[in-house]
Amino acid sequence: MMTLGLVRNYIPSYNWVVKGGWNIADCVARSYDLEGMQVGTVAAGRIGLRVLRLLRPFDVKLHYLDRHRLPESVEKELNLTHHTSLESLTQVCDVVTLNCPLHPETEHMINADSLKKFKRGAYLINTARGKLCDRDAIASALESGQLAGYAGDVWFPQPAPADHPWRTMPHHGMTPHISGTSLSAQTRYAAGTREILECYFENRPIRNEYLIVQGGQLAGVGAHSYSAGNATGGSEEAARFRK
Repeated sequence: MMTLGLVRNYIPSYNWVVKGGWNIADCVARSYDLEGMQVGTVAAGRIGLRVLRLLRPFDVKLHYLDRHRLPESVEKELNLTHHTSLESLTQVCDVVTLNCPLHPETEHMINADSLKKFKRGAYLINTARGKLCDRDAIASALESGQLAGYAGDVWFPQPAPADHPWRTMPHHGMTPHISGTSLSAQTRYAAGTREILECYFENRPIRNEYLIVQGGQLAGVGAHSYSAGNATGGSEEAARFRK
């Protein structure tokens, strides 16, 4: 949804309608077809792979970066190109979507230096974690045109303060952190929580997709997605909000 909103310039077009206007020329000045674009995901775990499958019908060329390569059958099914570095992915993709967890290796992976290596005019979607991106670097990249658009629903810190630059930077499609809190999603969370508790009290194994840590060690999807080590240490920005 956010990818389409940015690429098709939906929000400015909607605002023209709300204001009573009909300025088609301005609406389409930044509007493109998603079809034919190069689209890449940073991480192709459960969520990243789901994103790739959802994008496939739009007739885009799909790329992914992940330290765990997907099965050859999946790569062939979706016509995927695998990348081993962020630079390799971002220099060819028109749209980059972040679907990786936050840990010491990924904190601020999108920063002023890495953004310079993006394909100029790319769109960046972040519905993973706000601290994957350097706040000020994102705003600067939008102002300079290095990024054509940025959308997501994750911030740092959360709730975002009123003066957070992502609220007012150009060409953004930000929302509060809502993508995982639809009424349908909350029903799934409740069912999953019940299953985990039943397994625990009945001494039955918990499904791998629900496991992050077991016996003090990374386990299940946690072992696939995370690296052992210290939690991220925050930032100078975080210190402002500890008062």
